[in-house]
Amino acid sequence: MPSISEYTISINNRDFIFAVVTADNGHFISITEGDSHRIGALSVSVSTSMGPSITRVIPSKYSGIFLDLLAQRVASIVKGICIVSLYVKSELDDECMRYILESIIKRIGRK
Repeated sequence: MPSISEYTISINNRDFIFAVVTADNGHFISITEGDSHRIGALSVSVSTSMGPSITRVIPSKYSGIFLDLLAQRVASIVKGICIVSLYVKSELDDECMRYILESIIKRIGRK
């Protein structure tokens, strides 16, 4: 049975809600800016022997490369599938991206 965790972070006067669904063969991660969950841009990455492959299912208006990087990184760590949804209201700055990535990697690494 999958496990679900939810948490929020605030960085640079921006609030983000995270929902992480952990399954035996991968993760679904939803990141939403604001106070309610929304589906946003969607990337899927699968870890293979040649490295992770990535597919953009719904392209991102903002932070598309970050979304792909996050999906690939998690897929590599869990050696499985990672689906990431990202809904943001404006472009993420470097500090936000770094903090979000570190936060997720810490939580995924604990599993």
